[in-house]
Amino acid sequence: MISATISTEIQFYQLDPMKVVWHGNYAEFFEQARSRLLTKLKYNYAEMEASGYLWPVIKMEIKYVKPLVLGQKINVTATLVEFEQRMRIKYLIVDADSGQRLTKAQTIMVAVNAETGQMCFSSPQILLDKVAEWPAG
Repeated sequence: MISATISTEIQFYQLDPMKVVWHGNYAEFFEQARSRLLTKLKYNYAEMEASGYLWPVIKMEIKYVKPLVLGQKINVTATLVEFEQRMRIKYLIVDADSGQRLTKAQTIMVAVNAETGQMCFSSPQILLDKVAEWPAG
């Protein structure tokens, strides 16, 4: 499996009135980890567009296990778990100090032909090639 991890610290501006990270801000953490993963795969957003495909997120599921709080250091790992028909990426947020699981999530992205706007029903060959070129692949 191909994965990438980012580390960050929870900031004041990410909190809601209950003094925990507002649920909508989790998407940003996932995006940062996903971007790192795609760069590692050598198929980041610029490379996607250059290859003629856009990859919108069409579904996101999140399970909030424990809240994230001000000053907490977290690690967010994104792992590519499916790629032949679509890109399914799983995420895990853990406390950087204790390793305690805080949040689990996944996103599903589909390829869209940039020229026609049509959704592809299988992943384009470029993604399959990138995964095959991966050292562990």
